Amino acid sequence: MVETRRAPRFRVSKLATIGMGKSAIRCWIHDLSATGAAIAVDTQAGIPERFTLVIPEDGLQLPCQVVWRKEYRIGVAFE
Repeated sequence: MVETRRAPRFRVSKLATIGMGKSAIRCWIHDLSATGAAIAVDTQAGIPERFTLVIPEDGLQLPCQVVWRKEYRIGVAFE
């Protein structure tokens, strides 16, 4: 398989939040790079195509766009 990502991803285990205005959904980051992430969620219900990924441990709030979805995982690209 040919790697097509623009930046290398690193395996991590970080608690994060999907921020959507005044509401938020807890998630876990499993892969992280300078350009995107793979996150795990309990359910995808209500998760929009664009949201802010909040990573309190790192003090980050990253606007992102969904690029793929699987049952309990979502791939995002940072905007």
